[in-house]
Order: sequence, then structure tokens, then C-alpha cells
Amino acid sequence: MMESDAPGLSLGDQREAALSRTTHHVLHAWKEFDTARERESQPSEALRRALTMPLPRQGSDVLEVIDEAVEVLDSSLAQSRPRYFAFIGSSGLEAGALADLLAHSYDTNLAVDAGAATALEWQAVGWLASFIGFPAQTGTFTSGGTISNITALASAREAAIPGARERGLGGVRPTLYCSDEAHYSITRAAEVLGIGSANVRAIAIDEQRRMRPDELRAQLRADIAEGCTPVAIVATTGTTLTGAVDPIAELADVAQEFGVWLHVDGAYGAPAAAVASQADAFAGLDRVDSVTVDCHKWMFVPKACSAVLVRDASALAKVFAHDEAYMPHAGGHYNAVDITLEYSRPLRALKLWMLFATHGADAVRDAIEGNCEQAQLLYDWVRSRPRFETLGSRPQLSIVPFRIVIDGCADPDRHNDELCTAIQRDGRVYVSPATIDGHVWLRPCFTNFRTTPDDVAMLLDVAEELGSTCASLHG
Repeated sequence: MMESDAPGLSLGDQREAALSRTTHHVLHAWKEFDTARERESQPSEALRRALTMPLPRQGSDVLEVIDEAVEVLDSSLAQSRPRYFAFIGSSGLEAGALADLLAHSYDTNLAVDAGAATALEWQAVGWLASFIGFPAQTGTFTSGGTISNITALASAREAAIPGARERGLGGVRPTLYCSDEAHYSITRAAEVLGIGSANVRAIAIDEQRRMRPDELRAQLRADIAEGCTPVAIVATTGTTLTGAVDPIAELADVAQEFGVWLHVDGAYGAPAAAVASQADAFAGLDRVDSVTVDCHKWMFVPKACSAVLVRDASALAKVFAHDEAYMPHAGGHYNAVDITLEYSRPLRALKLWMLFATHGADAVRDAIEGNCEQAQLLYDWVRSRPRFETLGSRPQLSIVPFRIVIDGCADPDRHNDELCTAIQRDGRVYVSPATIDGHVWLRPCFTNFRTTPDDVAMLLDVAEELGSTCASLHG
């Protein structure tokens, strides 16, 4: 057989040069993330044209490709920057980025036992459970909070309706309970699991925007009297809208009273359970059945690194395992494929493991505490400025909705919506809007270990500069 002259897929003698070029760019990015930019970068016209090109039949020089990829990334919104306050983002921890490079280079598959990598994943599960104070017997890493919530609630469905995975729901009328401001992934889970979005009970919230246990109890009684089968109660620790933390201990009392699975969607806020100043808000976490934690949110590692932790080691296997997989495998653990939705699974746990191994739990706690302090600082500064207003209660975690109200402004909601757009276009800071009780607010969230009090002050200064008069936005 004649050898082909085609270069194939190996980088060959360009490997070291490609790695060196990539290292140069990464180091530059890491250094730049230490301080904020004055403006967001915009893609050049050449890059815009390049991104419309058709599929190439022949390859290009890898160093040029790397440079172009870096230009794309550098011209995109970067949540790692210290003045990115929108949504709930990760912050691109260096140790986590290194973990991704290593994990993807070795490309280990954790569907079944992968030796030391599997042992590391179990260790990371234990470390995470210990960090937040939840007595997990097992857990698994997933791509995000939606999949983690679906995974946990699939176990809850099987516990409430044994055999549902095989026979379906039949004539059962399942119901699911969560805060009126719970994340939409709970509704999505209900749709995917056959519970149905119409059977998700949105429970009223109190003045601090937390689920009301008395309303939950009343709804459970009414549903059971109507012949419904409650599947789970979902407590949110850190709502996406305002950062509210549902009263876990009181909800655990209700769950125990009715024999219903209690899941905590802590995708954003659960890491704050490890912080002394926030611990009281998480009382009762040790009593729940399952917890979701997005480590790529407030544990600073790059996406994707979510985890679902469960109290009962067999809970996940009962809904996902097949045949002999109901029995633990080597080392007393299930194979990952027995307790997850996925079969092909990258080593997502490595970046969390490297976070703890490199920096230690205390440094992570300190960073979370720093973000909480920044939220309190912003709240106080907002209340000290005459044209600003915020919610009546102090931030529970690190989200601080605020808005500008100008005397004589005919439409404050339009004003704040357009102000948010103006801030995004300005580029010195980045913040997203939110609609709370029918009104538009700016909704900064602090989840970056690089953010400083000066960055917090810049957010207010830019908002005041751009939104101090109606004429500046919509004359």
C-alpha cells in the first residue's frame, strides 16, 4: 500500500510551536483579567469577513488559526473580567483552565471505571459535599444546573412513583413544588420527566422573596386531597432574580411531614453555605435529599462543571442503572454510567479538584465572602445616592438589583431598560436587566474573585453618568 502525502491530523513538528503560541496568548489573557478594560473589544472587519467563510477544504497554518481563535475570544464578552456583573457567570480560574487543558489532552472517558480518574472524581464529590456541609453518599458531575436538576428530580420521581422509569406515569397525577421565582430549569425538568409544567406548583414568596412554608403546606394538603402524588419540593438557595435563599429548615419540616423528597437547587448560591457569615441562611441543608451546585458559577472554575449530590447512594442508580449495575462496582462505587444521564463523560471534576488542591478551601471561602461584602457595599452606596433606589431588604447573597428614578420621568421602566443598553454599549462595565414585580431593574451579580470595591464603584458611577437625565437616553 502506498503511503499518502496528505498531512493527516497530527500537528507533527508544529506541536511545540502551537503550544508555545497558545501559552503566550493564555498568559496575556490571564494578566489582562487582573484589571478591567475601559471598553469592550469589537471584532475587526477582517474577522467579521473570516467568520462568514464557507467550509475550508484545505487547512491553514496552525499558528494563524490560533491567532484568529484568540481574536474571536478577545472580541467576545468575557465573564472572567472583573467588571462583568451580568447574569451569574464563572470567572475563568487559572487552575481550572489548566485542568481543562490536561483533561481534554488525555481525553479520559468516565462512563465506566477509569482507574485513578474515577477515584479523583469520587474524591471531588466528597470534597464538594464537605465544603457546603451536605452529607452526600454519592454524586456526579454534569454539564450544568439544568442537567443536575433533572438528574436529582428523576431520582425523586422514582422514589415517589416506584417503577415510573419502566411503566411511565400511567394514571398518576404527579406534582412538583418550588418558589414562584425558582429557575426555569425546574419547569423544564417537569416537562422532560413527564410531570408536566402544568403540575408545577409555584408557591408564593414572602417579603424577602423566599418560598413560604405555610403556603407550601396548604398546597400539599389540597393536592393530596385531590389525589395528586407529590414528587418533590425544590428549595432555591440563591434565586436568579434577587439571590433569595428559601428557608431550608422549615421546608425540611414540611417535607418530613408529608414524606416528600426535598431537593435544593443551589446552582448559584450553595457555595455560600461554606461561609461563616452566610451559614445561618443554609440551616437545614444537612436534612435534604439532594443538592445541585454549579461549580462554574460561584466556585470560579470554567464551564462546564456542575454537580448533583445525593444523600442515598442508591437513589441515582434506581433511576439510571440497568441489569447488574444496581450493584456497586470496584471500590464500592457505582460506575458513572449507572448514576448519570450521560455515557460519554469528560473529567469535569478535575478543575474542582485542582481548585481545592491548589488553593485550599479557605481561599475559596474568602473569595465568596468578598463577593458578599461587595454586594452589601453596593446596597449601601445605592441607598446613599438620591436618584437611586433598591429593594427594601438587604442582599441575601451577591445580587443587588437597583434602578435610577429621575424626577419627572414619565416611564422609569423604559428609562432603566434603555440605561442598561447604554451601559452595555459603553463597555466600561457590563450589567443585565431584570423585571421584578413588573418593573425593570439593573441586576448586578458578584461572582468573580477578581472584582474589587473600585469596580463596584465604577458600576454606580457609569450608571449615574449615563442615566442621570431622561434626555440622555430618550429625549
